[in-house]
Amino acid sequence: MREIRIGVIGVGQIGKHHLEQYRSVPGARVVAACDIDAPELARVTERFGIESAYADYKQLLQRDDLDSVDVCLHNNLHAPVTIAALEAGKHVYCEKPMAGAFADAQAMVDASVRCGRMLSIQLGTLFTNENLAALAIRDAGMLGKLYHARSVGFRRRGRPFVDGYGTDNFVKKHVAAGGALYDMGVYHIAQVLFLLGLPKVERISGKVYQETPMDEGRRASSGYDVEELGLGFVKCHDGLTIDIIEAWAMHLGGLDSSCILGSQGGLRLDPFGYFTTTADLEMNSSFDLGEVSVRRHRLDPDRECYDSAQHHWVAAQQGRVQLWPTAETALNTMLISEGIYLSNRLGREVTADEVRQMSVSTALKV
Repeated sequence: MREIRIGVIGVGQIGKHHLEQYRSVPGARVVAACDIDAPELARVTERFGIESAYADYKQLLQRDDLDSVDVCLHNNLHAPVTIAALEAGKHVYCEKPMAGAFADAQAMVDASVRCGRMLSIQLGTLFTNENLAALAIRDAGMLGKLYHARSVGFRRRGRPFVDGYGTDNFVKKHVAAGGALYDMGVYHIAQVLFLLGLPKVERISGKVYQETPMDEGRRASSGYDVEELGLGFVKCHDGLTIDIIEAWAMHLGGLDSSCILGSQGGLRLDPFGYFTTTADLEMNSSFDLGEVSVRRHRLDPDRECYDSAQHHWVAAQQGRVQLWPTAETALNTMLISEGIYLSNRLGREVTADEVRQMSVSTALKV
């Protein structure tokens, strides 16, 4: 099991979460970290035993002993730093969402292909027990022909900064590029796209809202200008459709979870369930996913390669597994999210080609 030497760029809230995860990943060794906040960088490198610290990410990229770089910056910084790392010969693992605009996400994929380096995006929902079980049921043919999916995310009042956690950078469009759709919606949209087999997106319609009250002092100080609720409807090739609702804040006690509908059966992802009709009887099935996971870990030495997005990323670099298409999945998630924003702005349904043609880079210079 070859050791994978990693450099982490950004040691804020997300960076520290990634560093904690690497502690449990066999063969992963973080040897360098970078951040412009010198005191915090010093605390983090000491806490995690990281050998080298840099204030300038370009100096970190000059090292020739790094296998990969982990980009843990704000959304509009993902593309320029990721592309620079790929061009420096590093494989790149990047925090979600892929970028601030579809144009920037596409540039990241293009750079990965041009440089012959692997690119993976942090899509943690793909590696949950629920998603792995859904894949097994789908691949066993128990769903039949897939024809519709619903992507759902709910928070009662969970807006960053204005509801008491995180920084105001999460709610400023020039930094974050989007709100609920980019922060949490990416997880749910990407999950249903993956389970549907990455269908070709053709048309998108949507609406976004910012309507529920918030602390006026924090509203003013943050410059909050992103959505708290995003809604969408997506038409894909072969008649397949997806509807989307993603809420940072709404006056409801909850929403049903994401689901997949097929001609022979349906899946609910949380709590996980399989639904079908057998012997002309409606059947609702539940599963002990914890026991399944334990047994599969005992039987398959490579099962740990799917324990998390970072386990999978490191295992792919070691050559133990084929890298899942997280970059392609994230790119199509960006296409849908930006399509919802464009539809909201134009007041009509838009085509996927319109989104591609009208997307403009929002990347910040670094």
